[in-house]
Amino acid sequence: MAGKTADILVVGAGAVGLALARALRRRHPGASILVADKEPRLAAHASGRNSGVAHAGIYYPPGSLKAQFCAAGCRALKDFCAEHALPWRRFGKLIVPVSAEEAARVPGLYENARKNGAPAEILDAAAARRLESEITPAGVSLLSPETACVDPKAVVEALGREFAAGARSELALGCPVLAIDPERRVAHTPQGPIQFGFLVNAAGAFADRIARPFGCGLSYRILPFRGAYWQLDPAAGIVINGNIYPVPNPELPFLGVHFTRSVAGKVYVGPTAMPALGRENYEGLTGLAASDLVPLLGRIARQYAADTQGFRKHAHQEGRYLVKRLFVKAARRLVPKLEARHLLPSRKRGIRPQLYDVRTHRLEMDFVVERTACSLHVLNAISPGFTCALPFGEHLAAEISL
Repeated sequence: MAGKTADILVVGAGAVGLALARALRRRHPGASILVADKEPRLAAHASGRNSGVAHAGIYYPPGSLKAQFCAAGCRALKDFCAEHALPWRRFGKLIVPVSAEEAARVPGLYENARKNGAPAEILDAAAARRLESEITPAGVSLLSPETACVDPKAVVEALGREFAAGARSELALGCPVLAIDPERRVAHTPQGPIQFGFLVNAAGAFADRIARPFGCGLSYRILPFRGAYWQLDPAAGIVINGNIYPVPNPELPFLGVHFTRSVAGKVYVGPTAMPALGRENYEGLTGLAASDLVPLLGRIARQYAADTQGFRKHAHQEGRYLVKRLFVKAARRLVPKLEARHLLPSRKRGIRPQLYDVRTHRLEMDFVVERTACSLHVLNAISPGFTCALPFGEHLAAEISL
């Protein structure tokens, strides 16, 4: 690919990158747009490895970017799936308290959902058990009826096909961006240089590296977390009709163990959220990079020492979940009948490329976007980034002038 030129170069062909390219294609029909991704196939990482849950926007603080785009993203994703004949299953989500303290937080979640434009209903214990007979709520539960499930790989692949079919649109797979000269507006790849007019950085776990030559994201680094699941044995005699989630603990950064259904009807239990030793460290010692290992260990140690956002408690909890018996104990809080023998090993693994602020020792929980005159950098498109991708992409595209 020697001597390529593009009015717009998008680095990263995940859900956000492709949704942004799609929106740019519509806004700038005469522009040449090239989307480059280091992998030889689509959906190899976060966009293809997520739970497949289309979130409705229950949890996110009003006014945040996540809150702004989640409910709209869920609706847009439904329309996209209908347009492309992709599976869409509206299973709903039941948020179940397991203590009086958690039950007292449910009305606050309902108000949050209302402010975010996310349909929600408060259900008493009897009504909740009519939906999910395996649960024993400690008070009122919250139902998110619009929460659905999709095939994330199929969605990303459809986005890629739609984009590549457009005029002056090119999808370059197996094309890693190795270096960038912002002044000359040149990206160097193994296939040759790409001259660009404007660069969009949607590189996910590597977004901080792409941003740095532009002077963006200088106070941020990626701190990856690995998510692993077990699969519920269909022969276990445990019936899960939809998605069962815990009430979020405000003292911890992530949701914790929950039950999700896939579009194929499989039920997964998880995920864990263990700090990973590499940006693609999906299991064991795979995906480790020598250049990343020592800095990542340092960030984990500093975050543990600072103990902001309940990191230390979270790390101890996740360490226990490596023991199946203790993982089951956590999952049993939602489904008391669950036993270790009911869970089968699963290859379902994902990495949450969490942005970490080195100044404050805090995890950035909202999307983070930075800009220069010739570039835009999506630095933290973590969950529910997949759900939000279509309207978020439209929003970002509207800010790009050629």
